[in-house]
Amino acid sequence: MSVQPDLFDRSLFRIRRHRALKAAKPGADFLLRAVAVDLEERLLLINRTFGTAVDLGGHTGLVTQAIVNAGKAGRVLRADLQVADPNLPLPDLVCDDALLPLGDQSVDLIVSALTLQFVNDLPGTLIQIRRALAPDGFFLATLPGAGTLTELRDSLTRAELEIRGGAAARVLPFADTRDLGSLLQRAGFALPVTDLDTITVRYDTMFALLNDLRAMGATSILKDRSRTPISRRVLFRAAELYAENHSDPDGRIRATFALVTLSGWAPHESQQKPLRPGSAKASLAEALGAKEQKL
Repeated sequence: MSVQPDLFDRSLFRIRRHRALKAAKPGADFLLRAVAVDLEERLLLINRTFGTAVDLGGHTGLVTQAIVNAGKAGRVLRADLQVADPNLPLPDLVCDDALLPLGDQSVDLIVSALTLQFVNDLPGTLIQIRRALAPDGFFLATLPGAGTLTELRDSLTRAELEIRGGAAARVLPFADTRDLGSLLQRAGFALPVTDLDTITVRYDTMFALLNDLRAMGATSILKDRSRTPISRRVLFRAAELYAENHSDPDGRIRATFALVTLSGWAPHESQQKPLRPGSAKASLAEALGAKEQKL
């Protein structure tokens, strides 16, 4: 049995996340703020409350506040990833989302925002999350999906091919919505749901976008990334291509963030289940007012 090699350099992820938290650039959390508002609205639609909730990601406290605002949990634990946020009071725990320090059936609600895309073994992490939930516990998460930063990927690739004759991977790969839904099912979640919401952000130049990604701690952490820094010539050519191919009439460029929201429940006997094949009380022919034909 072959072992899937790691895609991401988690040590580099920790360093860049810590650097971004220390810098705390004003406004750099705009995407996380939008996601936190959406997650809060989704929690408000759930007609039940939970005992203990976990904000799996923790940093900035925005998701913790969203859970509190929704009023759906008796207690909320903030779990900062890799390092504690230096701008907030100490979290309830600092953990690695690839190896959750949560006992089986120990919490009732887990919410995550814009972090799970950096996990090497996402199927394994989803299984851990499902096991940590008590029966009828709820999981809710948002992460970037396929189509995210497609303009940046296109511009960097074309610039490198033009100038160097070859291109290195510069933008992280993102999972497709359907694939993420399948992973929820494989992890054992009941009533799994995935949906897609696309946010388009506009910038004056590609460099302004790169500055925001750096401030988010979201630059490439690919393990097999090129160790050779991208040249100024390639960067400037990429910026030109970006402006030529992905700008609006006013000259500002577009950056797409395709946000996939996942939700699922830890199985419980009270949940709705599909009917067994052949258990219907009426035939389709009766419903349509037609005569049934036997083959």
